[in-house]
Amino acid sequence: MSSKKRKKKAQKATDASTQAAAPSLKVVDPADGVERVLVITAHPDDVDFGAAGTVAMMTKAGVEVVYCLVTDGDAGGSDLDTTQEQRAAIRRREQTAAAACVGVERLIFLGHLDGQVEANLSLRKDLSRVIRQVRPDRVICQSPEINLERIYASHPDHLEAGAAALRAVYPDARNPFAFPELLDNEGLEPHTVPEVWVMAMQSPDVVVDTTKAFDAKLAALSSHVSQVGDGSHLPELLGNWGRMVAGAAGLKPTRLAEAFKVVNTA
Repeated sequence: MSSKKRKKKAQKATDASTQAAAPSLKVVDPADGVERVLVITAHPDDVDFGAAGTVAMMTKAGVEVVYCLVTDGDAGGSDLDTTQEQRAAIRRREQTAAAACVGVERLIFLGHLDGQVEANLSLRKDLSRVIRQVRPDRVICQSPEINLERIYASHPDHLEAGAAALRAVYPDARNPFAFPELLDNEGLEPHTVPEVWVMAMQSPDVVVDTTKAFDAKLAALSSHVSQVGDGSHLPELLGNWGRMVAGAAGLKPTRLAEAFKVVNTA
């Protein structure tokens, strides 16, 4: 084999190796093709850990984002001198302040009990009602799959809220015969959500470069004083997470990102 052919063969092998090693994650613009997005989470602060940077990018681009909180977070925190009602009020205030940091003005609190969330018909009906009211182009929710490598993301309430959100998107919210009282008594027409972005999945397929939104994400999370204290640990924690996700997508080491699994629900 000639030297020229050997070089050409070696180059092909290198190209194939590089292609095989290339990240499968796609970097996307979260504002592309949407006007209204509904975020469904179990507790106050869940969205800020998982998607506040993405939310900030969307609202800055003019997308309306609505938060739906399944619980008030009344079982969160370590202050034994507070009542359940006091903790719920504190966490609602904190989430409202956090939402303002990333451009979100509308929050819906469903009031289910923290620590007792179940993906039952009651929650599916409540979420179907919200979906029909908001009529979003996209829903962002938590993963319904337990991740043994990241157990803190797999809080039972997270899993149940994620499962209920997906079931409300398909089939409930679009089906006129599911919870017919929503249409007959409340006048809420069925609504089909075209896609769902799921947080904290073990195998995401898209990332959002949130570098420019880091300060907003940090401010949002710092608003949850009852959960994060003075927040002095957050810059390093969030920075490490963001760089890890960005690196998995082939972005530069200076970039930060958030990852999602996109589910086509059209």
